[in-house]
Amino acid sequence: MDKRATIKDVAEAAGVGVATVSRVLSGGSASPHTRERVLAVAAQLDYRPSALGRNLRQRRTGGMGLLVPDLTDTFYAQLAEGVLACARSAGEPVLLGSTGGDPEQEAELIGMLLEQSVDRLIAVPSGDEETWAPAIRAGMTVVFADHLPAPPSPVSYSGPFSGPSSGPSSGDDPAVRSVHDLMLLDGLSAAPRSRPLDAPSVVADDRAGIRTAVRYLRGLGHKRIAFLGGPGHDRRAAAFGEAVGAPVDEELVVFGTGSRDSAYAAASGLFQSRPDLSAVVAGGNVLGEAAVLAARELDLRVPRDVSLVMYDDVPWAELCSPPLTVIAQPGRDMGYRAAELVLRSGARKPRSVVLPTELIIRGSCGPHR
Repeated sequence: MDKRATIKDVAEAAGVGVATVSRVLSGGSASPHTRERVLAVAAQLDYRPSALGRNLRQRRTGGMGLLVPDLTDTFYAQLAEGVLACARSAGEPVLLGSTGGDPEQEAELIGMLLEQSVDRLIAVPSGDEETWAPAIRAGMTVVFADHLPAPPSPVSYSGPFSGPSSGPSSGDDPAVRSVHDLMLLDGLSAAPRSRPLDAPSVVADDRAGIRTAVRYLRGLGHKRIAFLGGPGHDRRAAAFGEAVGAPVDEELVVFGTGSRDSAYAAASGLFQSRPDLSAVVAGGNVLGEAAVLAARELDLRVPRDVSLVMYDDVPWAELCSPPLTVIAQPGRDMGYRAAELVLRSGARKPRSVVLPTELIIRGSCGPHR
């Protein structure tokens, strides 16, 4: 018996990415030439994605998937621990995958899970809504954790800060609308999207955490505060822009691409290009680590020369000299709650969850001199 064609086979034969194949087969956007080529190759290889959707709708296979960008990131490891703890208590196996923060790799893993008839999935998304639409339309139950997929087209903000585009889906469900309002922030609006993803999420209250951190630094006399962000930190950047107020010095809002090398380059470039800054809010623990290393390399003393607040409380933060002030979010609890949502899925759609953050003050912040 011949091996059944996979979505990756179609992508390779058509000379496009897996995400492009997913978009075409689910009716998403693509050029006429690309659409024609993908459909022709799918027909030639006898690839039938609709059968996957029927399988998922007709039977529950047991087990769940978990996709995160980076298993070496301490926060994602904590989130995975929470998912595994909940799954163990329910007697459910978990298929764990790392996307590397790459939407193409993420789409490939989604396709593999669909082909294995995995019907429930928890994900920290890297791709946009079009990457995720095929799985949801096929009948897979998806719960997003930490943040939601970006819309397929840029979100335009009308407010004190125009940060990178990303935001949550909004729908008719009140819980989804509440998360939508949280993520878009007061005074900011997103361009309407006609077909938002219908999936619950478990996220932290980024807005409150960032605002509390900026207010704390302001109280110490800091005026030139920078934000160091990465993929998935769009809400945090928007919250930072709101917290510092207009006009926002956009040179003090810097993004890396997600890798440790990129984070270090972003932190080092920020310190060197803006020696007048006196405080930095790092949007994640990889960025916080990069800021500490870059400051050390450039002989900047923390907190005498620069104060530092890091989003995420991880074990090494207390071991730094001085220990880092952090915005703690409950990573393990986030994973556990996401697993509870995906396990409870049924006729009644689960409600989205927003978890609190906490500013933990340590020794990495001091008064502006």
